Amino acid sequence: MRDDRVLAAVRDLAPALRERAAEAEALRRVPASSVEELARAGFFRLLQPSAYGGLAADPAVFHAAVKEIAKACGATGWAAAVLGVHPWHVALFDPRAQEEVWGEDRSARICSSYAPTGTVTPVDGGFRLSGRWRFSSGCDHAQWALLSGLVADAEGRPVDMRTFLVPRAQYRIDDVWDTVGLRGTGSNDLVIEDVFVPEHRTLGYGPMSALTCPGHRRNPEPLYRLPYAAVFTTTISTAIVGIAEGAYEDHVATARRRSQVSPGQRVAEDPFAQVRLARAASDIDAAWLQLTRNMGEMYALVQGGAEPPMELRVRARRDQVRATERAVAAVDLLMDNAGGSALRSGDHVLQRAWRDVHTGRGQAANDAERALVLFGRHALGLDVQDPML
Repeated sequence: MRDDRVLAAVRDLAPALRERAAEAEALRRVPASSVEELARAGFFRLLQPSAYGGLAADPAVFHAAVKEIAKACGATGWAAAVLGVHPWHVALFDPRAQEEVWGEDRSARICSSYAPTGTVTPVDGGFRLSGRWRFSSGCDHAQWALLSGLVADAEGRPVDMRTFLVPRAQYRIDDVWDTVGLRGTGSNDLVIEDVFVPEHRTLGYGPMSALTCPGHRRNPEPLYRLPYAAVFTTTISTAIVGIAEGAYEDHVATARRRSQVSPGQRVAEDPFAQVRLARAASDIDAAWLQLTRNMGEMYALVQGGAEPPMELRVRARRDQVRATERAVAAVDLLMDNAGGSALRSGDHVLQRAWRDVHTGRGQAANDAERALVLFGRHALGLDVQDPML
């Protein structure tokens, strides 16, 4: 299946995903039928390496698909984005780890929890993990988990940060996800009790930042020479921009039908409402244009055998957090425009989007000040050291 056919298939699924948005909220996870349909459409294979039946696609296709899913259902878009980007991450691991994940089941999916909240103990041949990792979106639909952790020296000082690849049989899901926004993502906790992870199923952030990962031997496609931070954080913001775009389209359609904002004036004829719509549309467009520009430039560089320079990396992080801010601001403007009806309980598209984007903004990738400081330091000629670059 070609990349463009996957994108077309995802667009065809949008009405069904939209119909299940309320069901996802009620279940507090993405309905299994939605995940299965996305899998059949080829969505989860977009960033999977060709060595294991994937498409190793242009990231522009993947992000466009994420946006289409999020427009239809924010929670499904968020969970699909996270599950969909993890094959790219696993492709950077030692080939032995990739073989364990996809050797017998090329449809295996991977969830994650990148906050280093558990305990990591170095032992012969690998590490032992214990603890609780939170906010693992889509974990009910995954067979493996990527869990980050800090590795300390003999004095207890952190000296390394790694991601550990753990099979489903070695962790349990604690159903604790009960939130006002992104309710349908099933972002539950993963709990591990003294599990051994061999060295080859770990990957440090240093090699990812330096673009020298063991998986490159197995997967020579340009896709896997992109910086981790750019791929992952752009994916998160893309889901939020997609939610905002879906909210905008629904709100415009609703505003055209609303009878009046004051006696004798239809909502669509209100000039103040028109200005808010224009501002919201501009913010959404600006967010998407910057995200796609940066990823497009990076991908063109790696296709030509070049490495994305630090200037482009910090710009991508700058624009990624600004994309999230713009998307949230756009949905706020739409809520200002919607009147009291949007605040009533029930299956209201704009209200759900408003709750979803504000919840998504809290993801660590959207820490605007931290990302903007990186750009400012680089622009001023100061050192920039961050594992998220």
